[in-house]
Amino acid sequence: MKHQLEKFIPQASVSQVIELLKHDSLLVKIKSERKTRHGDYKALPKGKHQITVNSNLNPYRFLITLIHEIAHFEAYQQYGRFIKPHGIEWKRTFQHLMLPFLNPNIFPNELLPLLAKHFRNPKASSDSDVYLALALKQFDEPNDKTYIFEIPLGSKFKLYNGKVFQMGQKRVKRYECLEVKTGRLFLFNPNAEVELLN
Repeated sequence: MKHQLEKFIPQASVSQVIELLKHDSLLVKIKSERKTRHGDYKALPKGKHQITVNSNLNPYRFLITLIHEIAHFEAYQQYGRFIKPHGIEWKRTFQHLMLPFLNPNIFPNELLPLLAKHFRNPKASSDSDVYLALALKQFDEPNDKTYIFEIPLGSKFKLYNGKVFQMGQKRVKRYECLEVKTGRLFLFNPNAEVELLN
């Protein structure tokens, strides 16, 4: 597992991560891209547990996602299976596990203040923290996607699932967009990646 993970996370974090994964009952799998999630955790039969993380994540997002999922496992072990998935027990566990990684040997200096702010009250997904998500995306491989906040008013764009929308006005934090086929309104975070249509 060590050799496999080294390709995906910052080099300076490898030994700490290996230490966190020293559980006979915990299996980590690296998956191809899933559009709806970066990773997941589940309890398996016979006391086994599995974490999956997408292979297409940049090293910093991969590390955050991996620790997020390890926090689910640790919270399950410590507090039992009836806790809320992203409740206070998980938040505290995630904060505790992530703290040793929040240093300039592992993360670029420009990410550290955003990470520090995010981990005061971590969310179910780092994507819901718009500033952190945008900062992390600068380390992704280049692609042909456009952020919602870059789409001109009235322009059409497409999601990964093929649905087409027309760009609307910005509300307080999110953008109101009209699904062309159904006429239904949807709200999008500014950092959602979409395909601009001509």
